[in-house]
This record gives sequence, structure tokens and C-alpha cells, in this order.
Amino acid sequence: MRTCWDSLWKPARQNGSQILLALDLEIVYAVTIPIMKRPKNPLLQLLFIASLLLPWLIFLLMPGHTFISLFFFWLAITLCLFSIWTIAAAQSRREAVETADLGPRMLFEVEQPDVVREVMDVRIAVEERGVQMFRGPLRESAAAAYEKLQRVLSDRILPLVQKDEQLGAKIILMPKPAEAARPSAPVRPWLHWLLFGLTVITTTWAGAAHQGIDLAREPERFTAGLPYAIGLLLILGVHELGHFYMARRHHMDVTPPYFVPVPFGLGTFGAFIQMRSPSEDRRALFDVAVAGPLAGLVVAVPALLIGLRSSAIAPGFSGGVSHGFLHGATVGSSVLFTLLAKLSLGDAVHYGAVVRFSPLAFAGWLGLLITALNLLPIGQLDGGHITRAMFGSRVGQTISSMAMWSLILLALFVWPGLMMWAIIVFLIAGRGAPPLNDLTPLDPGRQILGYLTLIILALILAPIPHSLWHEVANEACPYL
Repeated sequence: MRTCWDSLWKPARQNGSQILLALDLEIVYAVTIPIMKRPKNPLLQLLFIASLLLPWLIFLLMPGHTFISLFFFWLAITLCLFSIWTIAAAQSRREAVETADLGPRMLFEVEQPDVVREVMDVRIAVEERGVQMFRGPLRESAAAAYEKLQRVLSDRILPLVQKDEQLGAKIILMPKPAEAARPSAPVRPWLHWLLFGLTVITTTWAGAAHQGIDLAREPERFTAGLPYAIGLLLILGVHELGHFYMARRHHMDVTPPYFVPVPFGLGTFGAFIQMRSPSEDRRALFDVAVAGPLAGLVVAVPALLIGLRSSAIAPGFSGGVSHGFLHGATVGSSVLFTLLAKLSLGDAVHYGAVVRFSPLAFAGWLGLLITALNLLPIGQLDGGHITRAMFGSRVGQTISSMAMWSLILLALFVWPGLMMWAIIVFLIAGRGAPPLNDLTPLDPGRQILGYLTLIILALILAPIPHSLWHEVANEACPYL
């Protein structure tokens, strides 16, 4: 019974939490940074920071892999997320009380902006808390209507063109807060380079530690950790730069990537960029979301192919579920990984064998996993933005809910290491902010690219059945 318990929960502790740390964390920071800005009470701010640090402090201090240590680690994670949710809910209630008024009121025709009546056959017009909403069919295309609203309205008004299930469309005119009129905080290049330099050090340390080398005692052997560090940072950096340059192309306010160094685990909590302005339309939302995973794959796939050539092959599992996960993977566990292993290692690969990763191969494999988790069509993940842009808010939300529950079921019945990620996504992924113009659909080219990303997600996550292996891996197959 003890062996069974260790085989299930040891990899969840050793690897599930570490894999989570290497994820593209722009989603986590997009939610937590605004929360940290809003509390006026210093005690709430301290509570928020303590909630974030408590689980990782326990992770560092708790001894071994005992049941008690695992229990307290998961308890700390739960308390952390509950505290974040409580603070956010308290702030929302406080803001609701501060801005409470007598409720919505109908707008007479003379109160309605001329440009709104020009682009829409207004059937219903209401105002609440300074926000005006107009419902009815549009007189012209959504793109033309949005462009005209932007051109005519004051700079202090933010227009939104959204879908209305009953009347076709709704136009929302929101007054920009006073903070929005102020210039954004300037980018501090020294901070980005400092965090990047520290992350190079911590990932090099982690890469050496994965090979049993303690750089504190043998600093001259630091080169052993460089292949892992360079590979992982290239994947994370190129992923974020894909988001960054595509956002700049759509004239969005965005910061350069922030790298997050940590002195344990994988050596980094990942990287993120901070979006300071919303997407104008579905096209911008799609382009920014899809650019990151595809750019990361451009580095991850070659890194894995090159790293596999210096990896070792074992005949199969010898230690249960916990064996080889952090530094190896099973042939057949993923369609894409299996094809890449076959392409790189040739006839030496057979179904069920364990590929023991070299440092560079491990970084490439992490890149595939990070890409897959980011492509999940849930909330504010890249995949959630992609499906929302492809299918609209209503269908996108339905897909997000189905994917969320699928992730929870997989964590319960397939791999418990996914449970932490499932909890994080469930509590903070949210629905995401809609683009300002949410009616203009994507063009066919982007639709095809969106379906391609869903295929990539399936190729990374789906295993190859044993019966299918013998059909695709025989000598007659021209692709392997």
C-alpha cells in the first residue's frame, strides 16, 4: 500500500508542482497584479503576499515525501487560492457599494449620441452608473460601426460592440477611468535584464542539479547546466516575445517579458508579459494568443530533436509511475513526442521504452508540455482566447467549461499531478475580457490556423494505442 501511495503522489509533489511553475504565467499575473493594485488596506496587501509565499515556503522546508508533508503542502495551496479569491471578492463588494446608485434608467432619444443612432437601429437604450448600453440591429458591418464610434466619440469614452442574442447587437459606451488618461508607467529595461540574468543563474543551477551536480561545491562545472538553461529560456522567451511583437503589431500597450527566477525545482516560475490595453477585435485577440504557443514550438521541437540524439533509451518502466517522469518519457505516451523520438532515434525506439532525457531534450519536452497546457481552451489561457476569437463568447464559454471539467476528471482518474493545475485554472482562469469589437468574425485563414492549434494540442496530449503503433512504425511507413 505504501508503494502504491508513493507511486501516485511522489510524482505529483516532485513534478506536478514544478511543471506548473514553468507554465506561461502571464495568465496568473494578469489576474493577481490588478488585485494587488486595488486593495487600499495595507493588511490586505500583506495577507495577499503571504498567501502567495506560504505554499512555497512549506515546499522548501517540509522534510521528505511523507503523508503529513504532502497534506500540509496541498493545504497551503488551498488556503493560498482561497485567500486570493476572498480578497478579490471583498474588493468587488466594496467597489459595488461605493458605486451603487438607483439602478438603470431609460435614455430618451435626445440623450442618445447621434453616432450611435447612425450605426444602429436603437430599440432599447439604458444608462447605469455612467455606462450607456444600446441594443438593436446594426445598420452597417460591425467593423465599420466600431471604427466610426472610435473616430467620433470623445477620447474619454471607450466603445464596445458586442453580440445581443435577442436584438442582434449591443453598443456599450464606458467612461474611461481617470487612471486611464494618465501615461502608462515607463518600462524599466534594467529590471527585465536583471530578472533574466538571475533566471539564467537559477536555471543553470537547476540543470546541473538534475544531473546530480552541486554547483555550490563544484562551481567550475556550471557548463553542465547550460544546455537545459539555454533551451528552456529560449522556449519561454520566444513564446513571450511572440505575444509581445504581435501585441505591438496591433498597437496594444504591452510590457517586455518578465522572467521569474527561483532557486529550486525547474529554476524558474516561467515568464509573463503585462497587457495594458484590451484587444480591439477578435483578429487582434486571436493573433496575440496564437503567436506565443506557435513561436515556442519553433524552438521546442528542434531542441527536443537535437537533445534526443544524446538521450538514452531504457527497455521500459522499472519503478512505477514515479520512475523517469522528471527526466524521461515513455514512447507512445504522446503522438507528437513519439513521432519526434522516432524521427531522431530511428529503429532504436520501440513502444513502451523509456527515453531518459539529456538536459536539452528535457527542456524541449517541457516546451511541448507548456505549449499543450497553454493551448487548453479554458478561460484566459491562450487556448481560451483562441476558441473565443474563433467561435464567439457564448460558444467559447461552453467549450471552456467542458475543457475545465475534462481537466478535473483527468486529474482525478488519470494523473493526480494535474490536480494542482486544475485547481489554479478553476479559481483564477475566469472568462477573460471580450474584445472591444466582438462581432466581426475571423477570416478563413485564421480559422484554419485555429483548428491547427487544436490539432497540435491533441498531438501533444493524446497517447498512441499499442495496436496502432505496429501499423505506423513498420518498415513500409514512408514517414518514420
